[in-house]
Amino acid sequence: MNTLVQPLPKPRFPFAPSATLLIAGLVVLLVLATLAAAGIGAVEIPPSHILAILASQLGFDTSRYFTPGEAALFIHLRFPRVLLGLVTGAGLAICGAALQGLFRNPLADPGLVGVSGGAALGAGFIILLGNLIAPLVFPELRMWLLPVAAFAGGLAAALLVYRLGTRAGMSDIASMLLAGIAINALAGAGLGAFSVFANDEQLRNLTFFTLGGLGAANWTIVALCSAVVALVAAVFMRQAQALNALLLGEAEAAHLGVDVQTVKRRIFLGVAAAVGVLVAFTGMIGFVGLVVPSLARLLLGPDHHRALPVSMLMGALLVVIADMGARTLIVPAELPLGVLTALIGAPFFIWLLAKRGKES
Repeated sequence: MNTLVQPLPKPRFPFAPSATLLIAGLVVLLVLATLAAAGIGAVEIPPSHILAILASQLGFDTSRYFTPGEAALFIHLRFPRVLLGLVTGAGLAICGAALQGLFRNPLADPGLVGVSGGAALGAGFIILLGNLIAPLVFPELRMWLLPVAAFAGGLAAALLVYRLGTRAGMSDIASMLLAGIAINALAGAGLGAFSVFANDEQLRNLTFFTLGGLGAANWTIVALCSAVVALVAAVFMRQAQALNALLLGEAEAAHLGVDVQTVKRRIFLGVAAAVGVLVAFTGMIGFVGLVVPSLARLLLGPDHHRALPVSMLMGALLVVIADMGARTLIVPAELPLGVLTALIGAPFFIWLLAKRGKES
């Protein structure tokens, strides 16, 4: 593919930092937030004890600096949850950044392609009818019924949206957007029907799934989500130059040597895979894929070589901090993670809409 002959627009945010300085600052903040999130809770673990526990896992003799209870709490509960938050935030943010580049619209969000709605519908089906289906499944696989159904629902919804938006091998962004809105509306109607027939426990489980959370974290889930997000992120980073070309329009990008249909297919299927897996295990966590990429572009401009990695770091930081608040604000109860991300994201979304209105 030929390189772009026109410079990309400069960042619009005043006093925007350089990409290197911003990335370095985000990495430092992410390390500090990770230590704080792993230590803060009903039982606090000092940062020095956390470092000693990590050192002991690497083979160093540091067991005298922490208690066995602290080690068990950190290794089996806190650390997997924090890592899942990192992966979830990074995955949702880079998917949002890629979709915004593909749609050429800072208001695009992974939820627009129907993945989240389809996943919620699949999860709702298992929550409502799981007791009838479980006896038909091997006992070892019953714990995976809900995430598998959620992933299958999200993937089916995304493939349906892609199919509805494709004619004669050519996909149309506007048609996919409209199809995504329609699929999300159907999924919402299905969830509404499920809630009518659900009992109190099922309704509570359905509500918590639609609001999101990291309570199901374990090392198996962390490994699976990390592998999928890492693969999708690698694919998206290889499409950064093509996404930059698409900022000029599809016809112009094609003249620059970009295979536009292939780029659309890769981005769309990557978003479906990553968001489908994440929603299957964490529920619907809103606004991360909308707010974070928009803020990254305000700071650094639209160049996807910078916007994609910075979005991942900022998304991971946002989810880790929000989850720390979800666990600690109303101890011993826990707030749904999606509530806090919405409280953070909705004001920014309103500000972004007002700012675009003034510019228009």
